[in-house]
Amino acid sequence: MKFAINYSTPFYGVDPDRLAGYARHAEECGFEALYIPEHIVLYPGAMVGPMPLPPALPFADPLDCLSFVAAATSRILLGTAVLLLPYHHPVVLAKRLATIDVLSRGRMRRLTVGLGTLPGEAAAVGVDFGSRGRRADEAIDVLRLLWAGGEEGVSFHGEFFAFDNACSFPKPYGGGTLPVHIGGSSRAAARRAGRRGDGYFPGGALTPDERARQLDLARSAAAGAGRDPDALEYTRWGSIDMPPERVEAFAAQGVTRIVVAATADDPAEQHDQMSVFAERFGLTMTPR
Repeated sequence: MKFAINYSTPFYGVDPDRLAGYARHAEECGFEALYIPEHIVLYPGAMVGPMPLPPALPFADPLDCLSFVAAATSRILLGTAVLLLPYHHPVVLAKRLATIDVLSRGRMRRLTVGLGTLPGEAAAVGVDFGSRGRRADEAIDVLRLLWAGGEEGVSFHGEFFAFDNACSFPKPYGGGTLPVHIGGSSRAAARRAGRRGDGYFPGGALTPDERARQLDLARSAAAGAGRDPDALEYTRWGSIDMPPERVEAFAAQGVTRIVVAATADDPAEQHDQMSVFAERFGLTMTPR
């Protein structure tokens, strides 16, 4: 089992010392990766399910934050949970992600993308809310095409994006393409993970039966697309105080990675929570 940590800018704030300290301590504790969420814009009345999102929540740009984290750390992998893919142009995004990966020496490896649930957010960036699933599918294809393309250029002609003989450099660190994990809590997200994703990271508000159905759906979709279902990583949210028995139950469900977050408000208490978690599960801690 791999363990990662989330840093929620809307609740922890965007203070650079706090973010850098959190990331460095997570790295010292042995967490595999640090994840940061995204909302591009909010508005009065925005809701995620039954939960209101106050419009003044400071959702910082996750990729800019991860660039900052990369400069403040040396080993921890960089992730998003989730990047709202339909609201980014994939030609620009391919460049940004590859640049972070090169500058971090190959650590931009936990990209998780989703569709977004706020119609007003889609409208603010000029994206038709109803087409965002198709747009995301196409964007994943564009990202991988650009990362894999050479000096001769690559061309693409789809419903949303089109270009001819495009060359995108630098390439991800070490060559190849970056992993793209799929986030979401729907069966459509599970199918997308199987057909196009390197992993599936479902949300938290699902029944155990629905979780099992979605994982089966992701794996069957992978097989149907000629991909290896066993290569699909399965990431889940956990809690910083979860006991070993809960982790064992996750492992029995096929989970390969658990992402937790500190719950304390005070940075020192957050660091203590991470340290206790690392000791509980025997993470490799770096001596001070």
